[in-house]
Amino acid sequence: MSQEVGGVVARDTAAAKPAKARSPRRILLPAALLLLLLAAAGAAYWRLSHPPAAATRVTVFGTIDIRQTQIAFNDSDRIAHLYFHEGDRVTRGQLLGDLDEARLKANADKADADVEAADKTLTRLLDGSRPEEIAEARAALAAAVATEANARINLARYNTLSPSGAETKQNRDNAEQSLKVAAANREAAEQALALALEGPRWEDIAVARAQLASAKAAAAYAHRQLEDAKLLAPANGMIEDRILEPGDMVTPQTPVYTLDLDDPVYARAYLPEHELGKIRTGMHAWIETDAYPGEKFPAWIGFIATTAEFTPKTVETTDLRTALVYRLHVYACNPGGRLRLGAPVTVIIPLENNAPGAQAANPCESGNGR
Repeated sequence: MSQEVGGVVARDTAAAKPAKARSPRRILLPAALLLLLLAAAGAAYWRLSHPPAAATRVTVFGTIDIRQTQIAFNDSDRIAHLYFHEGDRVTRGQLLGDLDEARLKANADKADADVEAADKTLTRLLDGSRPEEIAEARAALAAAVATEANARINLARYNTLSPSGAETKQNRDNAEQSLKVAAANREAAEQALALALEGPRWEDIAVARAQLASAKAAAAYAHRQLEDAKLLAPANGMIEDRILEPGDMVTPQTPVYTLDLDDPVYARAYLPEHELGKIRTGMHAWIETDAYPGEKFPAWIGFIATTAEFTPKTVETTDLRTALVYRLHVYACNPGGRLRLGAPVTVIIPLENNAPGAQAANPCESGNGR
């Protein structure tokens, strides 16, 4: 009975026990999923109704390219003077030094004298015979005519006397030969007068002209050598190194100075391929450098490569290093020399109100730099 009672009790107890409550976790999970779906839908709707704003600028990175020139004399001789040292700024056409000019000056003087002599020769030929020379030729012809007439009279006399034996046959023959000589001299005098009246031959004038041109060319070369004794700055810049000193012998292959070409400068940067369609040569830009925080140096796009390449390992960008890029030259005027060669820089290219414009060959010299 106890078992029955126990069974009854057990049955009663099971019947009397209330139903088990549902877990809170099972309730919150669907709610969370619903909220996530709603959030995703809201974000998608917001993106569709609010498209991303177009980029207003392109930012690229690079370095100020190192541009130098080795300056040398264009002639061989001993250096007389050098006027600049390392760190000095020079302008285009400024005298940097000169050679000993004694030998070159003497050569130029000789060339000038040769030009003067050739010019006088040509002038004499072009002027023709002087009146005095023509008068002299006429007088010589008159004398030759008189001599011929006298010889003819003598021959006639000998012809008359010789048959009667009054003159020898030898004298008659001598008179005949004298007449022939006199006639030849008269003919020569006539030709001399004709030449005096006609003047020099055109061939002689042409030769004289050629000789004058040759002398002038030699003089120009001699004076060019004299000018080459002066060393002039080929561009604006700063003396990086003074290699030789006065007294050194030089040739055109011997550098005297190393000149940094730092005005204008250009930043060698690299443009990602997907930004290529936004940039054109002539657009305005800004250059920033860590040496002058917050300062923007006006610049412009001067060159965009036509061939793609892989990003150089020295360039740090936010894109993958294996992305294709295009080399870009961004020019900037640098009168104060604050943009140092080789310095890393950031190039900012605004896209709004930045139509390409024409740039002068060197706006930093013409005053039109941007």
